Amino acid sequence: MIKIALISGITGQDGSFLAELLLSKGYDVHGIIRRASTFNTQRLNNIYQDPHIPDHKLTLHYGDVSDPLSIDQIIQKVKPDEIYHLGAQSHVKVSFELPAYTAQVDAFGTLNMLEAMRKHCPNAKFYNAATSELFGAALETPQTETTPFNPRSPYGCAKLYAYTITKIYREAYGLFAVNGILFNHESERRGSTFVTAKIVNGLHDYLTNRKPFYLGNVYAKRDWGYAKEYVEAMYLMLQQEKPEDFVIGTGETHTIKEFIDECLLYIKENYRLDTPRFQWKKNEQGREILWDQLFNSLIIGIDENYYRPAEVDLLLADPTKAKEKLRWEPKITFKELVKIMMYYRLYNGKI
Repeated sequence: MIKIALISGITGQDGSFLAELLLSKGYDVHGIIRRASTFNTQRLNNIYQDPHIPDHKLTLHYGDVSDPLSIDQIIQKVKPDEIYHLGAQSHVKVSFELPAYTAQVDAFGTLNMLEAMRKHCPNAKFYNAATSELFGAALETPQTETTPFNPRSPYGCAKLYAYTITKIYREAYGLFAVNGILFNHESERRGSTFVTAKIVNGLHDYLTNRKPFYLGNVYAKRDWGYAKEYVEAMYLMLQQEKPEDFVIGTGETHTIKEFIDECLLYIKENYRLDTPRFQWKKNEQGREILWDQLFNSLIIGIDENYYRPAEVDLLLADPTKAKEKLRWEPKITFKELVKIMMYYRLYNGKI
């Protein structure tokens, strides 16, 4: 019997990778997309262009997770076997500027999904996309499934509600509902406002027209993995006999500055004779900036507007439980992740 999956946030980085994975396993995939005046399904082009995937295997529905009526109608109509709730306002800095909207989408959007599932398909399995931002100013390092939460942003706070309401529906109604506490995961499909994509795109634009760009705290440390591998962990969580929450990460951490330095290795004009072309210098405020020795020009500056009102300095996963119970562990290293993103942007994906 063919399984039916429903994905909120299907047009995002994770949603597009997950749709491809489920379609490859023979699922009928349904996705929820928000109505917009422009097309926002570019990340799904691979599916539409794949001759091995029949068109009818992917169905898109207009809806919004913050609108309980639209979600109720979609779930009642589709009656999925598996629900992957990925739709969210997922930008931490933006959550400080739009805290009420972030709460409406990320917190109550999850409640809307769970309530519709409880009413129309209580035997389905539900995945909630939680986040390492739950740990915030982490009370222990590395972070595991039992580490206390201490969010430092409206985004983290809204996701804490989503995590908790998922757990409550699991315990109160006996639903198969799990939280995937995913640490930072990037790819060639990462949205341009996220720092890794901003760095890759910014370097591309600088090489094209020598236009500098600006970042915030380049010393923040993150546990970065490859998004395509992380959606496999989502799938595995819903294939277990009993619902459990899992931390998903690589178990190693790197600063944003390290990410930049790794990106520079893939720029062919990195060296000028025996002197590195790109060098870090101190600006008047004592903050490090990236300088182009060849053209004597700024590449990356520091803008305090990009600092969060409350910073999260270090996030590091302990994915032991996922390795033991899901038989999942990342294969793409930090260096390979950077290479994938840089070659995709600079050299049309040719490695």
